[in-house]
Amino acid sequence: QVQLVESGGGMVQAGGSLRLSCALSGRTFSYYVMGWFRQAPGKEREFVAAITESGGSTYYAASVKGRFTISRDNAKNTVYLQMNSLKSEDTAIFYCGARTNDSTSWAWGRGTQVTVSS
Repeated sequence: QVQLVESGGGMVQAGGSLRLSCALSGRTFSYYVMGWFRQAPGKEREFVAAITESGGSTYYAASVKGRFTISRDNAKNTVYLQMNSLKSEDTAIFYCGARTNDSTSWAWGRGTQVTVSS
């Protein structure tokens, strides 16, 4: 069973940066597409970014493109989300997700809170 643990959340002023990390255990990391999602208060969980198994392709929501960068280190079983130029509307719980390429079902971590003050 895959287990995901996020870290790196916190409080930052608008315009600042944070880097989130997510470590996967229990399965072979390089078999998984990895993604970041977020859920703001009163809103549904939404897609933020994803990266393919080898790291060769990345995908972003329009709202974060150019500000956030997803990357992975398969030797460390870890995926990252570098967040720059943060805005108050980025405030949310950020979740790490993992799925195999032949599945539509995501495994989730418990999330990490990101709060951006204006």
